[in-house]
Amino acid sequence: MENELVRSEVECKRESEEIDFSDEEKNEKGKTSFDCDICGKSFSRKAKLVIHERTHTGEKPYHCEICGKSFSQSNHLTRHKSCVHTGEKPYHCEICDKSFSQNDHLTMHKRAHTGEKPYHCEICGKSFSRNNNLIKHKRVHTGEKPHHCEICGKSFSRNDHLTKHKRVHTGEKPYHCEICGKSFSQNDHLTMHRRVHTGEKPYHCEICGKSYSKNDTLTKHKRVHTGEKPYHCDISGKSFSQNNEKSYHCGVCGKSFSDGPSLTVRKYIHSSVKPYHCEICGESFSQNGCVTIHIRIHTRQKPYHCEICGKSFSQNGCVTIHIRIHTRQKPYHCEICGKSFSQNGQVTIHIRIHTRQEPYHCEI
Repeated sequence: MENELVRSEVECKRESEEIDFSDEEKNEKGKTSFDCDICGKSFSRKAKLVIHERTHTGEKPYHCEICGKSFSQSNHLTRHKSCVHTGEKPYHCEICDKSFSQNDHLTMHKRAHTGEKPYHCEICGKSFSRNNNLIKHKRVHTGEKPHHCEICGKSFSRNDHLTKHKRVHTGEKPYHCEICGKSFSQNDHLTMHRRVHTGEKPYHCEICGKSYSKNDTLTKHKRVHTGEKPYHCDISGKSFSQNNEKSYHCGVCGKSFSDGPSLTVRKYIHSSVKPYHCEICGESFSQNGCVTIHIRIHTRQKPYHCEICGKSFSQNGCVTIHIRIHTRQKPYHCEICGKSFSQNGQVTIHIRIHTRQEPYHCEI
């Protein structure tokens, strides 16, 4: 305990040396507050405002000389060193024997056993086991979004949401499936994808026992039993059990879509309208994504690489298919005879052996 007190005093002294407290002295005399120019939040001390402003700027001036990781506050760096690099975990849970490097982490962990939620929202009454979760929750009521994307200006209530959003601009997909090589921008998307390979269905309907790989799919399924139709059309007054009802219909081929933009693209296919043009050769396309892929013919850009042999491709889907040469994976199966294939299109062609379907005819 004495070591913790000494550590806290050292950290406080370090903070005071790093930040000019002359304005704080003025604050104590003049009783003025320090306001954030970005979000308007007020603070009683200049030092707290300086630390808060880093949530907007992303500034992290404190660096770990061991691993290079950066932090916005010096005490966060101190905690990081003691937690990650020393490996010391002197605080033990007497219930499950799990160990922690900090006493406050042990305190929060114990609430998993006790169910204690000491932090309460004064607006809606919802309770939380951690104060930072309460702070994030309050933004639901206040609408505060302190984390901003410097590329498009979009704002978010949580920093991790901003991190995920930035991948829309960068195209980064840091989470990779070790079975088929497919990549994802979010870890939870990878977790759900893996169930395609493992067949895991952890979500069970307590009424009929049917299982699903996704929780939202189970939620939709339950409405079969309850009859709930929470989605309403403002025009017709009709209600639906799912918000992806395919209410947009193509008048040419009869195909239905869940959103207007998909229907618009479909109409382009029928009408031969190609509003997206290549600036290099002038070739036109019905979809903007096709232009992006086409331009790589001119630039010879192949941004997607096989991690096994190093071969490069212009499309991510081509990498996914190529990797199956190495893994010998054949994830697509014929429902009639059980034969497996590495590509879905191969299954479609194979099934015609069973159905004797011959859809292509010579016009001559």
